[in-house]
Amino acid sequence: MICRWSTCFSLAALLTPLGAAIVSGSFELVDSRLPSVTKKKDYSGVVVWLEPVQGRPALPASPVHTILQRGKRFTPHISVVAVGTVVDLPNLDPIFHNAFSNFAGQPFDTGLYPPGTSQKIRFRRAGVVRVFCNIHSSMSAVIVVLETPFYATTGTNGAFRIADVPPGEYILKVWHERAAETKLKQLEKRVTIGSEGLQLPPQRISELDYVPLPHKNKFGKEYGPEPASAVPYGGR
Repeated sequence: MICRWSTCFSLAALLTPLGAAIVSGSFELVDSRLPSVTKKKDYSGVVVWLEPVQGRPALPASPVHTILQRGKRFTPHISVVAVGTVVDLPNLDPIFHNAFSNFAGQPFDTGLYPPGTSQKIRFRRAGVVRVFCNIHSSMSAVIVVLETPFYATTGTNGAFRIADVPPGEYILKVWHERAAETKLKQLEKRVTIGSEGLQLPPQRISELDYVPLPHKNKFGKEYGPEPASAVPYGGR
């Protein structure tokens, strides 16, 4: 689903370009090893966006996106935001968390923070940011930071819909967590969008070359035993 900014409807209507169109389509995930894909046909989590061939589109002013930490999970697992977005990371667990990223896009480290509090990070440049917890190795999330407001993620049925796209020439790009970069590059294409919009034909993304890689903590070391979840803990 496409991300919505915290803007009242009347203002959004004024800012919507005249003749703006809808771009839609769908993706099927193939060659997967996950039962959620092979058995349940869950094709969610594919990020699709449009980059204008000429010029740079205006981005929303200081939006805020929330990723919850609850049940030792980041929710949502996949987030898409525009450059300049502030990501809020509230800790809703009865234990401490320490969100961090050492990946491209924007490295950050929230430090250890207690239940009922939150940390905020502003993302100032584009990139794919992989987020982990320095205490709980099983926690992970991905933030895709883009220099365009024209993006969407697929739902469980693989469909996507990008609204309010001004007519023009664009490069359509795709990202999926379990797809090789070379396969994703092959899906890029130049598209012409008119006032009537654009319905793209169904496409497939292969997960055949996906190899899950273990990650280390923020110090580049192996994770130690987790503290008991029933007891709030501190320390470093």
